[in-house]
Amino acid sequence: MVTAFDMPRLVVAAPSSGSGKTTVATGLMAAFAERGLAVSPHKAGPDYIDPGYHALATGRPGRNLDAFMCGPELVAPLFAHGAAGCDLAVVEGVMGLYDGAAGRGELASTAQVAKLLRAPVVLVVDASSQSRSVAALVHGFASFDPQVRLGGVILNKVGSDRHEVMLREALEEAGMPVLGVLRRAPQVATPSRHLGLVPVAERHADALAAVAALAEQVRAGCDLDALMALARTAPPLSGEPWSPAFEARGPGQSPGNGAAPYGRPVVAVAGGPAFTFSYAEHAELLTAAGAEVVTFDPLRDEALPEGTGGLVIGGGFPEVYAPELSANAPLRAAVSAFAAAGGPVAAECAGLLYLARSLDGKPMCGVLDADARMSERLTLGYREAVAVSDSSLAAAGTRLRGHEFHRTVIEPGAGAAPAWGFTHPERRVEGFVRQGVHASYLHTHWAAEPSVARRFAQAAAARTAAVRDAAAARP
Repeated sequence: MVTAFDMPRLVVAAPSSGSGKTTVATGLMAAFAERGLAVSPHKAGPDYIDPGYHALATGRPGRNLDAFMCGPELVAPLFAHGAAGCDLAVVEGVMGLYDGAAGRGELASTAQVAKLLRAPVVLVVDASSQSRSVAALVHGFASFDPQVRLGGVILNKVGSDRHEVMLREALEEAGMPVLGVLRRAPQVATPSRHLGLVPVAERHADALAAVAALAEQVRAGCDLDALMALARTAPPLSGEPWSPAFEARGPGQSPGNGAAPYGRPVVAVAGGPAFTFSYAEHAELLTAAGAEVVTFDPLRDEALPEGTGGLVIGGGFPEVYAPELSANAPLRAAVSAFAAAGGPVAAECAGLLYLARSLDGKPMCGVLDADARMSERLTLGYREAVAVSDSSLAAAGTRLRGHEFHRTVIEPGAGAAPAWGFTHPERRVEGFVRQGVHASYLHTHWAAEPSVARRFAQAAAARTAAVRDAAAARP
């Protein structure tokens, strides 16, 4: 059955990175939330960090819309799933408006997401070094693709009243509405480091203050009523919202009973300041597949959650916390013992480093016969991958698209049984599969291939049943 999903929505884009998209998008989310609206926050692309600030601004999970990893056909259903029950949705773009996956045209660009969502675009322009030229810049972005509807501009880093007058006059001549003007405000800048903004989990109190300041800046400088009116011009979307209960269902199973043959297993998911990268849909899929998802903090918890049947260690910044992670010897030993006993482990990027023998010379869990270290080189980009080896996460031959984003290297880069074979943009094998462990640098979005969540939940359930049966057999 095809339904119509009517949701006021805006896409916040920019001519290039560094123009102020995150400032404006987060400030808008917080300002509208302060008005009592339920605001659904979204981020185009694979970024994990900005959604943390979005969640702080709205009180709802920040969600990603990635047309490369999930496919264009899933962008609107995932959006509808995340925005259900809300009054307004704000989507922060990625890079420049028309920038997408390298060599793939518009794929995974903010423009493509805006078209798939039939959403009006607000262009955030860094006006610090221009005046009348802003009209030519905006005209070019508005006319480049007629299917992208540019509804107005927010001018950022405006220097003075006179500067604002010149900018407004130029844009009025071009027929483009100015929906906001923000002055330079370094006091609300968010600190960055080698992979972007510092995540919310590492600076929660300061992040709260920063989001409040962004809301104040946007409220003072933007016409919220005009922005809401623009959001309401978005037409209804047709189609069914994405459903974790439906997607996690295996052949012959009803929704929610994916792990029923083995019972309801506990899947422990690493969290805390060192492991902040996670897509909300992963936990939703695991839960729908029959698992009980429990978060633990490898910096502080000295044991895995009671009854752990599966372990998920996602991305983050273990390199920043290597001494603290290493100092938690009891948990490192627990993770090592769990893996050695055949427990299913899914590790991505930061999780890969944590499972290594060492990270920058600090002892880690020693699950993998490999050592990791920081590097000067940034590894960044989309990948097309195929599972090389059967694992608790994916059957050999499973194809997924993912994303690499790290300044570390691990040696060797692949085990005797690699996790993935990359088919684009270069051909190589990567990662490790051993017993129940699947460890890799590749970040993936399980909504693109829900069978991996079902497979992992069933592996966790089987492990739980085996431990229970072994305990029952002991005299």
